[in-house]
Amino acid sequence: MIVVAIATAALIIVLSVFNGFEELLHSIHTSFDPELKIEAVKGKSFEVDSLFLQKINAIKGVETVTEVIEDYALVRYHGADVIVTIKGVSNNFINQHRLDDHIVEGKLRLHENGINYAIVGRGVRHALNIAVENNIFPLQVYYIKNAKASTLDVSKLYARRDIEPGSVFSIEKNYDDNYIFIPLEFAQDLLDYGNKRTSLEVKTTGATAKVQQELQKLLGDTYSVLNNDQQHKDLYKLLKMEKLFMFLALTLLTLVASISIFFSLMMLVIDKKKDIAILSAIGASPRLVRSIFLSEGALIAFLGAGSGLFLGGSICWLQDHFGIVGMGMENSLVANYPVELNPVDFLYIFVMMTAITLLISFYPASVASKSFSTQDL
Repeated sequence: MIVVAIATAALIIVLSVFNGFEELLHSIHTSFDPELKIEAVKGKSFEVDSLFLQKINAIKGVETVTEVIEDYALVRYHGADVIVTIKGVSNNFINQHRLDDHIVEGKLRLHENGINYAIVGRGVRHALNIAVENNIFPLQVYYIKNAKASTLDVSKLYARRDIEPGSVFSIEKNYDDNYIFIPLEFAQDLLDYGNKRTSLEVKTTGATAKVQQELQKLLGDTYSVLNNDQQHKDLYKLLKMEKLFMFLALTLLTLVASISIFFSLMMLVIDKKKDIAILSAIGASPRLVRSIFLSEGALIAFLGAGSGLFLGGSICWLQDHFGIVGMGMENSLVANYPVELNPVDFLYIFVMMTAITLLISFYPASVASKSFSTQDL
């Protein structure tokens, strides 16, 4: 029972940690990425006009449609420079409130008093040593043009625009080190995109799946409408595969550990040789003898699995509320390993553990019912 309980608890703890990491990734991505994202199936950008936007806004459930121009650029500030991803967004991006809880310095804004402002990732802010509150230097943004390399005028090879740093956001290191949000008009002018957009970001009123279907139906096969999971499908697929392989690995270890249960029951059959013979002498049938040993296996299975589920669940609850095990990194997103208990995991593990134990118990029970008789007295 102890073997079964420990194996069950280990499975619950490991799967709960994977669930915790998956939920953590969801929370990170929903903070930075939109509920729905419209992209061109072919090509980097697509034309957007007022009629196109009206059709999208007319779909029931669409609350906000943000126009986006996204590309790489070089940003220089007071002698330091870094390559970043600039993300030009229309004014209604602020109304999506995705960055409200992640501003660590400055004021969340794209325009104010006729001045354009950039929302800078914390990693970019540290790399360039940007002073947001007492700023006297602008951010110089350079974009390489698709000009002929043979041109003698170097200024025609790139475009440059200046913008004021307005605030600093912090979500996750990958985003903080690489992204700067800028007004759409600023990106439009810098990149010379005109009416082209790299994507449209849609905020819904709640029925996201239904809105996604309606948008895909409206836009056709030339556009893809992606929900948050689909925007990171490779990452989530990898995480689920890791969870599956970990489950299979621990199940294999459980099968190996269950050999001890098999030999324990076989030793019990040998030890109870005379008792079995007495039962046979007083009229016990082989079926009764078999059921006694199967009951022994069932007792090990149900009590062991039940105790393991309780133990694993208790450890995960303590980790979630008190943080028993820390991440061990100063710059980690969370101080402690994230865990999330999933009732489906409990069901799968309980069924799997009891099935393994009962199957292992079947052979010793059969041996006990067939190998001994009243002649053994």
